[in-house]
Amino acid sequence: MAALLAGCGGGGGGGADGSASSTAGGPASVPDVAAQPTSLADASRLADQASFGATEAMLQAIMADGPARWVAQQMRADVSRYTRGGSDAIHRYTGRDYCADNNLGASCWADNYSHEPLASDFFRNAVSRPDQLRQRVALALQQILVVSSLEVEGTYGLRHYQNLFLAHAFGNWRTVLEKVALSPLMGDYLNNLNNDRTDPNENFARELLQLFSLGTCELEADGNLRGGACQPTYDNAQVRAYAYALTGWTYPAGGASPWCQGTGGPDGNCRYYQGDMVPRPGAHDDQPRALLSGVTLPAGRGAPAALQGVLDSLMAHPNIGPFIGRQLIQHLVTSNPSPAYVRRVATAFDTGRHAPFGSGTKGDLQATVAAVLLDPEARGDSAGAQAGRLREPVQYFAGVLRALGGQTDGRVLTWSWGADLGQHVFRPSSVFNFYPPDYPVAGTALQGPQFGILNAGSGLARINYLNFLLYWGGAAPSAGMADALGTRVDLQAFEADAADPARLVDRMLRLAVGGRMSPAGRQAIIDAVAAWDSRAGAPAYLHERIKTAAYLVFASPHYQVTR
Repeated sequence: MAALLAGCGGGGGGGADGSASSTAGGPASVPDVAAQPTSLADASRLADQASFGATEAMLQAIMADGPARWVAQQMRADVSRYTRGGSDAIHRYTGRDYCADNNLGASCWADNYSHEPLASDFFRNAVSRPDQLRQRVALALQQILVVSSLEVEGTYGLRHYQNLFLAHAFGNWRTVLEKVALSPLMGDYLNNLNNDRTDPNENFARELLQLFSLGTCELEADGNLRGGACQPTYDNAQVRAYAYALTGWTYPAGGASPWCQGTGGPDGNCRYYQGDMVPRPGAHDDQPRALLSGVTLPAGRGAPAALQGVLDSLMAHPNIGPFIGRQLIQHLVTSNPSPAYVRRVATAFDTGRHAPFGSGTKGDLQATVAAVLLDPEARGDSAGAQAGRLREPVQYFAGVLRALGGQTDGRVLTWSWGADLGQHVFRPSSVFNFYPPDYPVAGTALQGPQFGILNAGSGLARINYLNFLLYWGGAAPSAGMADALGTRVDLQAFEADAADPARLVDRMLRLAVGGRMSPAGRQAIIDAVAAWDSRAGAPAYLHERIKTAAYLVFASPHYQVTR
């Protein structure tokens, strides 16, 4: 039955699809935390940091439970998964053309080779599933450990890879790195699969060091450059050593095609993305190799032992805590964390503890994420002058829908709105993600990663996205799409307050920004809302008031920049 479910891309249970059941990812070890109620402003900040956007029910829950208890409950929530799209049949097929030979119609490529089914799951889950924190952490992981559908195809393989991040969002960084290193999809994307033992491609080894674990410059525990200037973390000879150490892997067994005769021998297995790569006999460099952190690989150790040595060297390096910790802060809370904030999160990463969260093992992500979200710089009613981050497009799409009772099947949020705003999910232009973590904000000394995809065109597209939802009626369900929902908001819940402009605007401000708005800004919105009066005819003017309030609040910089 498990094989059947994996083959059709659905069903419960974990492992075979890189996914997790409700018991995977460590929920059983999440501590019980006593309730400690907090303010609306603090609850609103946490909703922005740890979810795809506040709802009125979520704000009430956070206010009643307090941040620590709510975070613990989120870590315990049932795990969302990617389930849509075709099976591994595309890489088991021994005919010439899987789609044409099987008469699978015009949607065959999208269903079986593209990221589109995953994008639909991504937005459906982001808008409606309760495990919001896990999904936000998984989004951060997918943007640090990038695989892009621009360069690799196979819906079931992309699904397997992305489910890893949902399953291990509160696991351990070492496990995440190991699963990524063994991913055949990553092996294809960065050229480490069937790598040459005598002259290996360095692509994966270089990004493993540069992007996935350590960075290019030695760091202090607070994330600052060691000694105040960049001292290289490694040189090219060390990159070569890692590339040699990571040779000797091929696809897992199961693939077949008319162009591949591989069955695990010297030529490796046929292309297949279900499961981890397997050792390839005779293809691993077995010479002694000196790695970072004083780790030396002995001769004749084999590919699996070499991989463990690689992971040992990375996890022992002093850079890994501040390097990964700072990026998680940037993805969840603020683009410019103080050195003290980075140090506290790096300490949680290194010790595996942020009381009462964590296992005590270095790299524990439950402890690290808790440290990110419960830090004094993240909590409280207000943020520092330089705190905050630009709400990235996929969060903006989902956030407005969540707040306004909406729903989506994601179809218009990829090739259309995603492309217009510069973030077509699962399709970044390179391994460097949609934007770099150190992208400078023009005219300031600040970093603003998400500003890397903000320009005049994408800025106007943000506003037009609101026009699309509020004034153009959104998108109707598409014919031919399974479980089509379209993309629309439902403003009915706000009708009860529409007769009183001030009451309506205050409700919208509480929901969107925790009430954070200057008195002049609030009054300007109230005046605009009140301009719709009964002369326009009831109930039309009341509906226009709701749309005007939503348009002005969700277009405001107070919503665009989370603080």
